[in-house]
Order: sequence, then C-alpha cells, then structure tokens
Amino acid sequence: MAKVKVKQEEALSIKFSHQMAPGDQRTFDLYFYLPTEMGIGSHTLDEEEYYHSGILGRRSYYSKGLHLPLVQSRFISLNKRTLEEFRLYLNLFAYQFAVAIETDGKELRQKSDASEFYMALDELCDVVIQLLKKFRRNEPSDPKWKSYFEHADNYLSWFCEQQLLKTLAYSPRSSDFSEVKEKVLSLCRSENHYREMVCKYNSMQTQQDANRISNKMLLLRRLIQQGVVLKEELKPLGVGLKKFVTGLATGLVMLVVSALIIKAQGFFNGLTLTLLLTLAVIYGFREIFKEDFRNAMWRFIQRGRPRWSRILRDTTTQAIVAKQLVWLEFMRSQDIPDTVSEIMKQRHSQNKVDSTVLHYRIATKVANKPFEAGYSQIQEQVNFSLVPFARHLERGKAKIYKESDGNISNESVERRYQVNLVAVLRDGKQQPEYARFKVTMNRSSIVEITESKLPDNIQPFTLESESSLNEDTQVVDHHQVEP
Repeated sequence: MAKVKVKQEEALSIKFSHQMAPGDQRTFDLYFYLPTEMGIGSHTLDEEEYYHSGILGRRSYYSKGLHLPLVQSRFISLNKRTLEEFRLYLNLFAYQFAVAIETDGKELRQKSDASEFYMALDELCDVVIQLLKKFRRNEPSDPKWKSYFEHADNYLSWFCEQQLLKTLAYSPRSSDFSEVKEKVLSLCRSENHYREMVCKYNSMQTQQDANRISNKMLLLRRLIQQGVVLKEELKPLGVGLKKFVTGLATGLVMLVVSALIIKAQGFFNGLTLTLLLTLAVIYGFREIFKEDFRNAMWRFIQRGRPRWSRILRDTTTQAIVAKQLVWLEFMRSQDIPDTVSEIMKQRHSQNKVDSTVLHYRIATKVANKPFEAGYSQIQEQVNFSLVPFARHLERGKAKIYKESDGNISNESVERRYQVNLVAVLRDGKQQPEYARFKVTMNRSSIVEITESKLPDNIQPFTLESESSLNEDTQVVDHHQVEP
C-alpha cells in the first residue's frame, strides 16, 4: 500500500494524503524549490498568511472503501444498534456515500472521450440508484431514530442530484448518448420529486431560494460529519517569545537613540534649531529601522522552530486522537538537509537555476490507544494551493512564427515555470524516505506533475502519483476498517 498519495486537485493545487495508525509518530517534509525568476520569497509572500489561505488540511477516520461500488458492498443494517450507535454509523455511511460520489464524479468530469464518459456515467447512475434504494430500505420506524435518518436522506438525495447535474454540465458534446443523458436526468427529477413532494423535507420557501437550500444542505453536511471528521484545535506558537523580541528590539534601538541624543546635546550648546533638526533626524531613523531590526531578530530566533501546534479530537468522545506540530518558512541554502541538496544536484544542467526554498513540515504523534468505533487508521489530506505563486508569474506574450506556402502565421505561446518539489517521510526512528516531483505550471493551471528518479543511494517511499492516483480516499467504513 502506498504511504503517500499525490494528485492534482483543481487547476492550481496539489493534494497529499497519507494514513496513520494508533501509536504512529510521523514527520512529513515538503521542500518547494521556487525559481528566483518567479519573484517569490519572504519579501513577497508572508508564510503565516499563506498557511491560513493557501494550505487546507482535513483529518478524518479512514478505510479503503473509496468508490460507490465498495460503499455498496460494505453497507450493513443500521437497525441492530442502540440510538447512539445508530446515529454514529448512519453519519459514517452518509459521509462515505457523499465523498464517494463526489470522488467518482470528479474523476468522471476529467474524461474527454465521449464514449468513455457516458459509459462511466451510466454505471455511476446505476450504482447511485441501487445505493439509495438500499439505504432507504433501512429506514427506522422509531420516531427518535427517524429524524436522524431524514436529515441524512435529505442531504444524500440533494447531493446526488447536484453531482449528477454538475457532471452532465461538463459532459462532452455528443448526440449518440441521448439515452444515458435522459436516464440521468430522469433520476435527478425523481430525486427532486422524492424530496419535495413525497417526503416534503424542505419548505416551499427553501426550495425556491438557492441560498436557503444551499445553506441548509451545508448544515446537514456538517451534521453527518459529526464523529467522522476530527475536530482541530490550532494554536500559534511563540506568541510570548515574539512579544519578548519586540520589547528587546525596541529597548536596543532606544539605547542607541538615547546615546545619540546625549551626544547631540553635548555637541550643541542649548536648545537650538540645529539640535531640534538633529533630534528629528535621529527619531526618523529610529522609526525607519525599528521594524526592520525587530523583524530580523524575530526571523533569526524563529528559524527552525515550529509555528503552530494542533490537537485532533474525536468529535463524539472529545478524546485526543493525535497531536501535531507545523513548520512553514523560507529556508537558507545552508540549512537545507544534505540529502535533499544531493537529490536536487541530480537535475539536468539546464534545469539548475537559482531557487528560493519554501519548507513545510508536519510532525504527528498519534495517541497510542484504539480509535473509537473500531477504526484502525486516520487519514490526513493536505491541499496546497499554488494560486499565491501564480499571482507573481508573467503572462505569456511571446509568439512563434511559421511559414507555409509563402504565408506567415503566428501562434501565441504561454510562459511556463517548473517548480521542483522534494518530499521526505520519516516514521518514528526509521530512516527517512524520499520522493521528488517536477511541477510544471503557468499562470492559470498546473500543466503536469511528474515524478523524478532519485540517486541510487537514496531510499524512495512507496508512492502513488497523479498518473495512477485518480481516487480520493477521504472516506470511512461502517463497521470494520481494513488496515
């Protein structure tokens, strides 16, 4: 089984996912080598701002049930449980169902061949129909249980309809598959009729207002995530140290300023205009250099220290599942580990350009006790948005000229950049394992992600890259979790 899975997510983002078991201690490092010509560095990109706006993580219980057919094969009766167990396992199934159809729909929308697209869409439609029927056959009769079922049923019906309609909206144009298209539309109409006319889950005002129905379904989604997605408590580190550095920097600057003032008073006799101008210049330089001096001191002291701590809790029991430390900083070349530098030295000579290195590290310590509900693993997914990088890139303005039969034509070409990415994985006290990627991107999208060969003396970790990883693993099992 792959230790880390890598895939392109949307146009300008990369997603990494991996799993951990109770008692695991794992450190995961990413070194982004950003070419200097991209103009990205500590002076143009604030690490803290990028962490909160460009890095999105999700941690949840995990199982191998990835796609809708696997969800169907794992469905079990929910009625043979207590009320609390029923609610927990109902949420688990609904969440797994929603993520599975979202995953399959996303994969389907990437297909450009019409026959392949509609064949897969037809299969997806069949599986959705079967799963919804199987789910509704287990509707409880007890009123205390029924409200939980109705919330999940309402959301799944709406979400399936939305995913199918969205997939059809991106379908390749073809008149040869009208039967499949009509079959999907018929299912969407029947689900809409089921929600609004048969079960009357949503009021007329909610049905007619897109904002209200969207917000209601968002609330239902949060309800079914209860007990599945782990609660995160993020805390910035070094707050007190930063205040101390600020005070120390201010004190040192004032010491210099005071010494200059005393010297100026001794040089000039009495309170003169020249003395006032000199004092004004001294205070002006103080304001100019105080912030720079403080920032330089803080960056020096903070170098190599974690920036944030995170506690992951089970949302049902509030028990601590794992603790994490997070680093994010621009690194100096002398601080980069020797093995990472050796990997980058293997590049082709034409690709050896000056780079700025952005380093991300997350160290996780999972609680050494069994998880709730029989789960044996948790999964972490981290999505890195490259949009803040793309903002600094130049638009392609060059043109390539061609001659044919005396006629000259031209074609606009885009400016592309290559970001090298080195990943390092270390489990406990084991030896680190490595992987390297080349991310080719332009201002609007990631063109391709390719894995590069490592030197023979460096151990790679088991990896699924984008070419073989067209599946999302953010799902959970109902009853048993496979390791």
